[in-house]
Amino acid sequence: MLLDHVSVRYARSGPWVLDGVSVTARPGEAVVILGRNGAGKSTLLTVCAGVLRPDRGRVADRPPVVGWVPERFPAAQPFTAREYLVGAGRVRGLGADAAGRAVAHWAERLHLGAFLDVRLGQLSKGSAQKVGLAQALLVPPGLLVLDEPWEGLDAVVRAEIPLIVGEVTGAGGIVLVSDHRGEIARLAVAQRWTVRDQGVHLDGGDPARCVIEIEVPAADAAGTVSALRAQGHDVLGVRPR
Repeated sequence: MLLDHVSVRYARSGPWVLDGVSVTARPGEAVVILGRNGAGKSTLLTVCAGVLRPDRGRVADRPPVVGWVPERFPAAQPFTAREYLVGAGRVRGLGADAAGRAVAHWAERLHLGAFLDVRLGQLSKGSAQKVGLAQALLVPPGLLVLDEPWEGLDAVVRAEIPLIVGEVTGAGGIVLVSDHRGEIARLAVAQRWTVRDQGVHLDGGDPARCVIEIEVPAADAAGTVSALRAQGHDVLGVRPR
């Protein structure tokens, strides 16, 4: 996916939030978006997701299936979580049975099952955020865009996000994620983009560290993870072959 001299402002005579941004994210890459509050991180992510059209420049080669998780899920809607998610799956092209299975899978993984029949407006912020995350994953995304995805989530579900990122990139997808919690150390990061001064600056990774993938029998996965962590290694993700 290519951003080619992208510029954005919110009023015709207003200041540029982004000005002349040109960056590339390749299939199989995760990109962490850094920058202070108000620098334009969310603007950049909404442009990448196709939610906001740039005033100048273009976005090319965006994957056809985009999963978009805004910082705050818009929960003021007259549906239960189940109705919303099944409807989202149908809009994505899933049949009724397939949509139901996808909803059940992500509800179990994100610990959302107890809230599926609760109306969106009655959900806590964390539960609403789980709905927002689930709807982005009902169909495997070629591009997953996460704007501060940890906000409001409990520790168990926060721990799932690095695994989900690894699964998407492992399948050849692109993941863009903004973060101010310091969770990025747990992601297999290929790139870091820092938003400042209306531009995007590419930051290299830590040259003293590298990522090594290993394959073990599924039955040994939990023990291997425990052993690696006990030796001081960071385990960035576990996925099926």
